[in-house]
Parts: sequence; structure tokens; C-alpha cells
Amino acid sequence: MSAPGEAFEPRQTSTSEDYTPDPSKSIKLPPNRQALVDDIIALYSCEPTIRRVERYTPDCVYDDQFVYANDRYKMAGQWFALPKLFKDSTNERYEVIKNEPGLIQFKNEQSWTFKIIPKKATINALVSLALEPETQDSEFIRVKYHKDQANDKDYSHEGVGFSFKKWQADNVMKRMDSDEVKYFEKDKGAAKEPVKKYGSGAEDGQAPKKDFST
Repeated sequence: MSAPGEAFEPRQTSTSEDYTPDPSKSIKLPPNRQALVDDIIALYSCEPTIRRVERYTPDCVYDDQFVYANDRYKMAGQWFALPKLFKDSTNERYEVIKNEPGLIQFKNEQSWTFKIIPKKATINALVSLALEPETQDSEFIRVKYHKDQANDKDYSHEGVGFSFKKWQADNVMKRMDSDEVKYFEKDKGAAKEPVKKYGSGAEDGQAPKKDFST
């Protein structure tokens, strides 16, 4: 078995904050990898199912501006909470920019419509999917580490902001009255490693600078 999800984190500082996708330049994926991306896009689009959440390993990590979830139980809480928070989430377009044996990256443009406030927000982000070595060539590929970056900086995993990200992920699923989320409760004991702290999201924080422009 491979190491826990924390060990698969991709680190990257971008040369630009512009993650606007150009579908015409998207790398064509083989069917098994396209099916994975389709399921991830569906999750972003408020269409969670047990099968789609099973795209992640029990010891997976999800890491974005607002959340740090370090097992599949916490991950399930996040995906199944989205339809309760948003009236709609629409994938406008995406562009696959990297297809490596253990990593798929795509620029993603998603429009979110809030339930309480009738307002739409469109966000461009860089999505990185670090794949489970044991399934990366299978028909049902699973994800070890899912990172979503909306600006050029990587995450430091330190300070008040990170504490809130982790607290939020640690508690949302406990408040979800959902059979689907409860299905993944068995994963709360999945193997974990200590959160890696970097001091900075820049190059001095072990985030090599990369050019994601196309």
C-alpha cells in the first residue's frame, strides 16, 4: 500500500494568477482518466454520489482556500454539503494542462450561485489531482491528494487561516444528517501523517515556481 495522502501533495507557485481555461488547448485524456475528471467536475457541480466520492482513497487529502480535509469521511462531508449551501454550481469550462503517470492538472472555471444571497461568483482555479499509484492505470482511478488553488501562491498550512480550514473540515461532517456521509464514517480512522508546514506558499516554502500558461 502507498503512503497516506499527505505524502502526495504537489507544491507549486505559479508565475501568474491567471488560471482562465482554454478548452481548445486541453490535453485529450484516455477514457479512464477522462472518467475521473468527469466525476470530479460533477462533484464541483453539486452532484455528489457515493460512487463519485469513492474516487478518493480513505486516506486522501483535499486542500483549497477554505478547507483542509485529511480523510474521505471529512471529504464526503464537504461534497455533500455543497448542495445545501449553493442553489447551483455550473462548470463553465476547463482545460487539462498536465497528464502525467501520477498527476492530472486542469484549469477550472466554476460559477457558484448562493442559496441565501442571490449572487453568482465565478472562480478560476488550478486543480491538481495526485493519483493513487496502485490505481493510476486502472479503469477506476483514485485520488490521493486534491489541491485547488485560486491564486499564484501555494498553501503554507500554518497560522489562523489554516487552523480555520482544518477546524471547518473536522466538524462539517459531524453536523450532516446524511446517509451518504455516514457511509464514509468508516474512513475516519484512515492512516494519516502530520500536516506538512512550509512557512510560506512561495518558493522558500518548498513551492517551486511553475509556468501554467498555455
